[in-house]
Amino acid sequence: MKKTILDCDTVALDEENGALVIIDQTQLPTRIELKFLTDIEDIWEAIYLLKVRGAPAIGVAAAIGVYLAVKDLQTDSMEVFSKKFKKAKDYLASSRPTAVNLFWALDRMEAVVTGHMQCGVGEVKELLHREAVNIRSEDIQVCRRIGEYALELVKPGAGLLTHCNAGQLAAVKYGTATAPMYLGQERGYGFRIYVDETRPLLQGARLTAFELQAAGMDVTLICDNMSSAVMKKGLVDAVFVGCDRVAANGDTANKIGTSVVAAVAKYYGIPLYVCAPTSTIDMSLPTGDKIPIEERSDDEVTEMWYEKRMAPAGVKVYNPCFDVTDHGLISGIITEYGMAKAPYEEAFREIFREKLNK
Repeated sequence: MKKTILDCDTVALDEENGALVIIDQTQLPTRIELKFLTDIEDIWEAIYLLKVRGAPAIGVAAAIGVYLAVKDLQTDSMEVFSKKFKKAKDYLASSRPTAVNLFWALDRMEAVVTGHMQCGVGEVKELLHREAVNIRSEDIQVCRRIGEYALELVKPGAGLLTHCNAGQLAAVKYGTATAPMYLGQERGYGFRIYVDETRPLLQGARLTAFELQAAGMDVTLICDNMSSAVMKKGLVDAVFVGCDRVAANGDTANKIGTSVVAAVAKYYGIPLYVCAPTSTIDMSLPTGDKIPIEERSDDEVTEMWYEKRMAPAGVKVYNPCFDVTDHGLISGIITEYGMAKAPYEEAFREIFREKLNK
């Protein structure tokens, strides 16, 4: 049987070889290539260059990566070990500024070290290994629960639209925004799915369309500026998107162009749901204005994907990787503990109280 993208783990730990294993997403859809990364510099580069991408997958990769960075460190001193760990953690944290899962996962790993300074180095290494494995396994369950809640919001045969890639390729399994699509496919819902190509890096065209087609779904690829046309024709019943960070007031940062989709959906009265694990909610930021937005290289707009440069040499380029969708354009934010609705800060606090009690 021919191998498909769904037969490969997006991100995993190779125990035998001590390596972070990722699908190199820069090679998709034409080539499925696994990378076995052992050096922290290669792991940093993989995150920065989007070889592994998507908030949940970045978090898992960072957790495994920081564990591998200290796994073979030869010392009996917890003070030395802790300093080496902190250096590795800070280095990986510098790879991407917007996705809060990166910092959340690294902070979880650091808490293992700081909480066990009285233990031996060998024991702490084992605890770090266990935490990295747990972060990965938890991601699968979190995405599935998000999918179950999201599936309650739509009917069989519905037309769904998504932007960028918040799919299995952005997580370990199911994805966030695509979780209801995968579960719906398992249960015969027969969704019609419209995928924005998502310029300039084309994650929708290269990744989302690729993985959903591999899963046998009814997928139609559209250019980003076609979302209004399909909504006006009544082809879209709901929009599901992921996000990289959520502010306390419900503003969300997601791939550039998401705010446009949200504004158009609001105009046509179509609900837009943000699928967000609680790990992406940053209660320290009051509004989306405080979310750091990564700006990337000009050539992603002017040269990438083209045989020849398509813009005049020397032209100025503005290339933010994300935009912020105002909470007023969002119908609900779906977490693994259910859907939050405005006022979001109050709803998030209730969700975190529930999380603490479980």
